[in-house]
Amino acid sequence: MMTMQDPSQPTNFTPDESSGRQLRDAFGKFATGITVITAASTDGPVAIVANSFSSVSLDPALVLWSVDRAARRFPYFDAADHYAIHVLAAEQQDLCTQVARNAHALQDIAHAVNADGVPLMDHCLARFECRRVAAHDAGDHVIVVGQVQRTQMRDGAPLTFFGGGFGTLAD
Repeated sequence: MMTMQDPSQPTNFTPDESSGRQLRDAFGKFATGITVITAASTDGPVAIVANSFSSVSLDPALVLWSVDRAARRFPYFDAADHYAIHVLAAEQQDLCTQVARNAHALQDIAHAVNADGVPLMDHCLARFECRRVAAHDAGDHVIVVGQVQRTQMRDGAPLTFFGGGFGTLAD
């Protein structure tokens, strides 16, 4: 017979191979903004959804994000010296879904290309055009640090991720 846990009581566990789902659920308790990272590749423009974005430094202007080594898109971003981080607006959920499903979704989405060949999408809350300055081993991920070369921003509500689903700050 299965017992129900009191939802007001915390769940305690030690992260290990058997608690992967629980750890993922615990990470999901932290609401994050959603970004789409874009880069040029020999196969055309590529994109990946990431919620691991963070600012690092104002002087110099540095940001970071991480990518899973096992991701099929990893080789594209591992090879990219330049990339753009697009902070998605609440109304860009469909774009996020398209990119999550297809690394080459930009082939069907209007975009510009900067002087470094990086695909740039419009209508995001913020865009950071970056040059990679470091990549750090981090378990099954690589932390990519970039120096921001150009930035664009606008007002609006962000698209967020919480508990395994999309939302906005108003939700």
